[in-house]
Amino acid sequence: MLLEDHINFAGNNPLIGEPSDARFVPLGDAHDAQMRAALKASAEAEGIALKEGVYCWFSGPCFETPAEIRAAKILGADAVGMSTVPEVILARFLGLRVAAVSVMTNMGAGLSTEAISHEHTKAMAPLGAAKLERILRHFLRAMV
Repeated sequence: MLLEDHINFAGNNPLIGEPSDARFVPLGDAHDAQMRAALKASAEAEGIALKEGVYCWFSGPCFETPAEIRAAKILGADAVGMSTVPEVILARFLGLRVAAVSVMTNMGAGLSTEAISHEHTKAMAPLGAAKLERILRHFLRAMV
């Protein structure tokens, strides 16, 4: 999934403790529109369906409960995960342009009868990673 935006549901922020006013990072355009368009075009060129949506960060390391998934949906999330958002915040703090893609490995708790486990996640990740590699290779060739 290509991230359109994100929700920091973890209650953490990597800039806590930063002494300068630079810690007040504007995130209204955290996910760069030009880079997102280029990633979308790269996926299309590779014949890979790339959904777009809002990513909700939970701190982990445990999987979310069905109630947390329902809450995230109400807030506008399309997917949840245990990473990405702090990296986006730090990248924007450093003045970098950001585009993020997340590999979906399982349905959220309560959305299917699928048993959620770390083993399942590890088994599914390489399948998505292979597609992501193709998208990124095309994207990087186009950027040169």
